[in-house]
Amino acid sequence: MCEYCYNSLFYSTDNYVHHIRESLDYLHEQVPRALVNLVEPLYISILRQMHTEINAYLKCPTWLANILCPCVISPKEGSITLQKLHVLNRDYQRGLHELVESGRYDTHNNFTVVLQPFLRDIIIPVTEDGRPDRTYFSPDCFHLSQKAQTRMARGLWNNMLEPLGKKTAQQDFNDVIPVKCPTKTSPFLRTYVNSNYTYEEPTPTPPPITNWGSDFSCGNFAPSTSVPTSVHKLRPGDIKVVAALGDSNTAAVGAKAKNVLQLNTEYKGVSWSIGGDQTLDTVTTLPNILKKFNPSLHGFSKGQGFLKTNGFNMAVPGAMAFDIAAQVQALIKAMKDDKKVHFEQDWKLVTLLVGARDLCDYCMDHNNLTPKNYSENLMLSLDMLYKEVPRVMVNVIEVLEMNPLRSVRKNDLVCNLIQRNACPCLLNPEENSPELTEVRRINQLYQIETERLVSGGRYDGREDFTVVVQPYLRNAFVPFIGIGKPDLSFFSVDCFHISERAHAEMAIALWNNMLEPVGMKQVYNNFTYDRTKINCPSEDQPFIFTKVNSLLSPPVTTTTPVPVTNTTTPSPVPLCDSSIPVWVPVLLGVTGLLIGWGITWLLMSCRERRNKRKMGEKEVEMKGTGF
Repeated sequence: MCEYCYNSLFYSTDNYVHHIRESLDYLHEQVPRALVNLVEPLYISILRQMHTEINAYLKCPTWLANILCPCVISPKEGSITLQKLHVLNRDYQRGLHELVESGRYDTHNNFTVVLQPFLRDIIIPVTEDGRPDRTYFSPDCFHLSQKAQTRMARGLWNNMLEPLGKKTAQQDFNDVIPVKCPTKTSPFLRTYVNSNYTYEEPTPTPPPITNWGSDFSCGNFAPSTSVPTSVHKLRPGDIKVVAALGDSNTAAVGAKAKNVLQLNTEYKGVSWSIGGDQTLDTVTTLPNILKKFNPSLHGFSKGQGFLKTNGFNMAVPGAMAFDIAAQVQALIKAMKDDKKVHFEQDWKLVTLLVGARDLCDYCMDHNNLTPKNYSENLMLSLDMLYKEVPRVMVNVIEVLEMNPLRSVRKNDLVCNLIQRNACPCLLNPEENSPELTEVRRINQLYQIETERLVSGGRYDGREDFTVVVQPYLRNAFVPFIGIGKPDLSFFSVDCFHISERAHAEMAIALWNNMLEPVGMKQVYNNFTYDRTKINCPSEDQPFIFTKVNSLLSPPVTTTTPVPVTNTTTPSPVPLCDSSIPVWVPVLLGVTGLLIGWGITWLLMSCRERRNKRKMGEKEVEMKGTGF
């Protein structure tokens, strides 16, 4: 929980329970005659009380606690981040309860796991005048002292003597906890069997998912009162036209394919960045989100195959970075020719993702597919938009981290053959081979060059134009089900192109990136099913974030309310601000400067003395050998 806000996917409830289950399964298989006490994680947010302003008189080193446990100590009271921490804490506890209640560790008589819940709720100890009692804590006011450890030991022991279903689930550190004793009628440590307890029925299996739509509960969706002249004051409702550039990902090749014959079909209506099929309730795409703010949105693509309407989706399957300039030319012509587009006045949103094909072919043409050439091809395309298109915001999506795609495997002839042919330079090399290492290095350099191009100020000269890098694919994760088994529902039948489900997740991640300040954007994907993941603009910052308004405005992005349910699906959490006092880095800097000056003076002094000694020796030698 201390690190959750930095990577909500890695520290999700599913992963937490998975790791505990792996450990218990190993004990169950390998260790006979064992009783395992599984203690619920304590309700950790209660420890924040030691570091609140009202308790500042305790003089706790809050800056140190922020380093030790930033995601618990740093969030402000009433914030979305803190609310999600509370939900996560309870989900951790609930996850362990469901794991033990499954009965998987009661299959024979010489092993059992007993859940001990005495830390489920904690009452912070106070002194006689009602103030928090520091004697229960270490000097950092976060870890527990020996005094608290003693109370916890008593609480655990008493829990062990209490039957299942009647265990104490609260630890009051204010009370003197008496140590219980086994009785004549119940001399045993209590387990599932000797407690005469019946496990709860497992949670019913949820109904099958029929679509990949999303719920929408944003209230602040009005456009600007007058059409803005600055891209840095652009609200979602101000966008009139959407467009997209890219490769097969944007063309949605094979997104809804059920067999090999449908693999080459373009399902552009469900494309993450430009699709407009149906509504957000059933199909999650960026345009379907934007249609909630502006129902008159224009330019999205619809349909599939020969029945599709491209709109301003200019993506071509197999396109590489040097192909994007031609797509830009075609886009500009299409916009100018479209009578529904007021080319000079309408605000336009263009989304660009390219580079996967470049990486897949890199080993066969590494002289032309260098990171520098990749960047120059992007620059050529963005320069054309900058010079010729008024009132436009460009989303540039960093090319995804490709290496995780190597883990996508299926015992299927179609997957094995098509996948390797689709991306030979990534999928064919052996693990840890020089060839694979090189591709991974180039992958990272593509991302670095993209950021460098956009952040260099080349496109900052116009008030009605901006380019923003959206980096949510920088550190890509392939979702897994079970140990080492990728979730193939995110991929088409060739195990390479992404499915409609992945398109929906891409759209949500892009939208949420757009509502995060530059420099504080999420740099990993959180591909877990949750219809409530769409963030909302805030009252304080109703604009789409750009480099300029990220500097002027605080990072205040709101989300839909967090429902307190039994789900263990993680949600992305914003990064917690550091609370280290300003004087700390200043003091460290001055100290380092003084130490460096002292060492330099010492070295120079030694060198000077050594030179003098040598000169003296030479003089003696000259005198001793003179004629």
